Amino acid sequence: MRGSGPVLVLLVLVQSTACAAHGFGGSGLLHPLTGLDHALAMVAVGAWSAQLGGRAVWVVPACFVLLMLLGGIVGWTGMAGGNVDGLIAFSVLLLGLAIAFDRRLSVLLAGAAVGLFGFCHGLAHGIEMPEEGNSAVFMVGFLVTTAGLHLVGAVAALLLLNQSQGKRTLRILGALTAFAGVLLLVKTH
Repeated sequence: MRGSGPVLVLLVLVQSTACAAHGFGGSGLLHPLTGLDHALAMVAVGAWSAQLGGRAVWVVPACFVLLMLLGGIVGWTGMAGGNVDGLIAFSVLLLGLAIAFDRRLSVLLAGAAVGLFGFCHGLAHGIEMPEEGNSAVFMVGFLVTTAGLHLVGAVAALLLLNQSQGKRTLRILGALTAFAGVLLLVKTH
């Protein structure tokens, strides 16, 4: 697991400092970091897309971001409400399992699955959007951070996959992510 420690430490530090913040004056940039569930899922999307390779490296995260935007709009308008924490925890579990088992899906199927997860994450962000401030700026902020987390996951996975034990390390990190998903699911129920 050499080389993965700094990424995990950075995620925990950023998440803990952003815990109660909506970020940068309501811009939404820190909002995806306010919950470890969101950060883990978004990094896992990038890692799984890199593990899948080819066009999946950009198509799969793009599906997440596009449907996250739609979910954010739906949540913001109040057309759907409620608690989506269980669905978000489930996305962490499934993404972790996909990485752990090196699950190969077509780009279309992986994009559709990840898009569904993105919608749920966006719905949560839209529901939690602060009433004061510019809603469009807030949405752009959480989308930019989401894309950045996808990029972190993809680059970390690509770096790991170029090491002799990197594939094994990535799969272990996927298993740890899945375990975190289980713990998050237990916490939501």
